[in-house]
Amino acid sequence: MTAQPESIQYQFGIFQKMLLTMLLVSLVPLVAIWYIDHQSSLNQLTNNVNQLLDNTSDKLVSHVNTWVTMNVKVLNQNAQLDSMRSMDATKQNPILRSILNEYEWSYLVFTMNSSGINVGRSDGKPVKNYSDRSYFKRVMAGDTLGKQVLIGRTTNEPALILSAPIRKRNRALVGVIAIAMSIKEMSEQITNLKIGKTGFAFMLDENGKVVAHQKPEFANTSADFSKSPAFINRPQNGEKLITYMDNGKKVVAYIETTEQGWLMVTQQDFDEAFARIVEANTRSAIILGLTFLLVSIIAYIFAQRLTQPIRTLTHLAEEMSRGKSFEKIEETKRNDELGALALAIERMGVSIQMAIKRLKRKT
Repeated sequence: MTAQPESIQYQFGIFQKMLLTMLLVSLVPLVAIWYIDHQSSLNQLTNNVNQLLDNTSDKLVSHVNTWVTMNVKVLNQNAQLDSMRSMDATKQNPILRSILNEYEWSYLVFTMNSSGINVGRSDGKPVKNYSDRSYFKRVMAGDTLGKQVLIGRTTNEPALILSAPIRKRNRALVGVIAIAMSIKEMSEQITNLKIGKTGFAFMLDENGKVVAHQKPEFANTSADFSKSPAFINRPQNGEKLITYMDNGKKVVAYIETTEQGWLMVTQQDFDEAFARIVEANTRSAIILGLTFLLVSIIAYIFAQRLTQPIRTLTHLAEEMSRGKSFEKIEETKRNDELGALALAIERMGVSIQMAIKRLKRKT
């Protein structure tokens, strides 16, 4: 029963405590410096990634806003012409055809009366009823601009329809002018964008439908991304930086809202964006490991050199308690506290031997 406590005492003796203290004193500042440097590098790299995605997104959003604004101006300018206000197809059709010829990305320019019935058309086809179209309803509800992204029946490709009100000079709303156009030209900068090896951009409308995407299977079908983390975590306005899982990979994405309420998403795989941090962490782990090994060896040697004389003096004291004498203790040559302790033990040994001799003479 007594052996176990002695074993425990030995395991946590002065040598182990001194070794642990030396390791803590040397390694804690090193780890603290590494952590501060790591956080600084991480913050700087995060800012760089944020800036890269931000600048890229700003350029794409500016391109989309400029392109849409240009087409909206065409509608508003022509909507103010007397021929357009007349709501007479024979007067409107020449203007509609000229718009179609001027803007090569458009494939249909048309007008509707206040009931949604088609009046003028640039293609000369039979008139239709557009009263159920959202772009018509929004203008009739008072909006200055109506828009809808869909798959064009004429082109079978993603298309954008923009609409604007036609008002009399007294501001009475008499109809709607609309332009249907391919968004290929607008989306080329988005679909052709590459950020590193894994980064790309895509755009969603206000309902989460794909407007532009580098993958044709998404763009050509106006895929529903309303359940994607990018759409769910979208900002109400302005921009936002988020991270989320995309097909099993962690990505960092910058989401920005266009003037039309669409979402521009520029994203990159997290591992690629923060590759320098991973490399730095790997190097730091190797350096910390080697440092720990080197410090452990040095601490072991120093702890051993410091505690060995104490063990020696402890052994000598035990031997003296059994009556054994020593002519000279080697540790008395040390010029430190251990040397003073050794000298005191040596004197104590001499005193003990003298006392024993006096006791023997008396007996």
